[in-house]
Amino acid sequence: MDFAMEIASLIAKAADMEPESIREAIEVPANKEMGDYAFPCFKLAKTVRKAPQMIARELKDKLEKPDFIADIQVVGAYINFFADKTSFVREVMGKVLDKDKDYIKSSMGEGKTIVIDYSSPNIAKPFHVGHLRSTVIGNALYNIYKALGYNCVGVNHLGDWGTQFGKLIVAYKKWGDKETVEREDIKELSRIYVKFHEEAEKDPSLNDEARHWMVKMQEGDSEALELWKWFVDISMKEFNRIYDRLHISFDSYAGESFYNDKMQAVVDELKEKGLLKESEGAQIVDLEEYNMPPCLILRSDGGTLYPTRDIAAALYRKKTYNFYRDIYVTALDQNLHFAQWFKVLELMGYDWAKDELVHVPFGLVSLGDGKLSTRKGHVVLMEDILNAAVEKTSGIIEEKNPDLPNKDEISEQVGIGAVIFNDLYNSRIKNVVFDLERMLSFEGETGPYVQYTHARACSILRKAGVEKPEKDIDCSLISDEASVNICKVLSDLPSKLVDAADKYEPYILTRHIVEICKAFNKFYNENNIMGSEGELKKARLAVVYAVKSAIAQSLALLGIAAPEQM
Repeated sequence: MDFAMEIASLIAKAADMEPESIREAIEVPANKEMGDYAFPCFKLAKTVRKAPQMIARELKDKLEKPDFIADIQVVGAYINFFADKTSFVREVMGKVLDKDKDYIKSSMGEGKTIVIDYSSPNIAKPFHVGHLRSTVIGNALYNIYKALGYNCVGVNHLGDWGTQFGKLIVAYKKWGDKETVEREDIKELSRIYVKFHEEAEKDPSLNDEARHWMVKMQEGDSEALELWKWFVDISMKEFNRIYDRLHISFDSYAGESFYNDKMQAVVDELKEKGLLKESEGAQIVDLEEYNMPPCLILRSDGGTLYPTRDIAAALYRKKTYNFYRDIYVTALDQNLHFAQWFKVLELMGYDWAKDELVHVPFGLVSLGDGKLSTRKGHVVLMEDILNAAVEKTSGIIEEKNPDLPNKDEISEQVGIGAVIFNDLYNSRIKNVVFDLERMLSFEGETGPYVQYTHARACSILRKAGVEKPEKDIDCSLISDEASVNICKVLSDLPSKLVDAADKYEPYILTRHIVEICKAFNKFYNENNIMGSEGELKKARLAVVYAVKSAIAQSLALLGIAAPEQM
């Protein structure tokens, strides 16, 4: 039973309306004394032409109270519904225990494909802290959509082409050697790349040399392409080490180089449709009519630019995957870039660009702990952040639970989980601060707090010898406020998942996991679970299992492990 939908049907029958429109307006009151569900009658005032308060009173008199509702009250313009506690608990617990590990899954996205473009680091540059947000937000959205039944395609659009490779080849030939690069891998590539820029300030002719090597790459020169491929392989080895620690993988690594042979067709089509204009030797699409600067398609030397490549990529993805949405998870400062080339695709006659291309922006990252400011080539390495989090977690475990089995594995899970949770806890548009002390606290709304709550639930079940609870529990025994509150937050979980997907906001799920943990810890403190007996103990253990399962499923969607011991 969907309680809100049943209430909507009840109201709809009395008001002679469609239940769906009523369902959209139903709210959950912040104050529990105002009921479990509320319907504001303001929406009906225009059509009924009466004061909302009067509508509420008249509607309430027409309602036939079903068994699952204990009471119906009118407060101002609101009709408040109080669910029968036993009926509510029975309904929610029955659904959670029956579906178990599939509780939050649905088939709403069946038959639709969502492409998610995220992470996308530049080859030959270290994986730094700036890449984290795109990576973990994109991964969470991927998992959320997959749980909702969508076919998901995760794309890591690698920055694996461009003038930087000409510079890197010059740098390698002048200041690098094979043995050092193979030993130091991406650190050495980063060092010589930084050196190139330092030397080019003194000798600008180095830039001409770099352009020459880039032209050779474009023309298929074997030496240039061999070096380029070597640099890519070295970088991917580094990136994959980080992805493995984050337990993140991709379905496609089609980066910038993949679209080299697909861009001329875009340029030709833009010319054919009369959209290209010359401006100071470059080729542009004029967007002044749409209050945007021109979109650059070709440089004055004929070279392509990011918009050209992104348009080619979108056309390729639409043809290959026939996506329902193509989502780009990048920084907020790229808003204009995406708005421009989205509009160009629209002007080319691709109407799907208006609704199916989505830019999901996020805020900046800053460091709240000076200990993390280890800088290599003026960037804070992602590996340094992860290592610091894991090392600090290891110290906490040594202090609080030195005999914990698998300490290293759990330190990794908790440390990295804390970093991810911290990033996903607030709206993505907000800036993220890395403060290890706060992130790794076991109190407050943090990853370790959630993981510890899960471990506590596992510990209770382990002590009780329960792997999976019986489904035939007596729900009338667990109708206390704390138990009912757990059922409320559990019943809201599937809709929170849908809300997170609709708004491209993983934090909606993250915040709700914290609410589940708070409800469980109140339940744990107010009910003597292990000291209970018979049917009461069986029912309470079923609640513990339901919470454990919900937390584990939700953390998995965020890309965070759920340790059973901490």
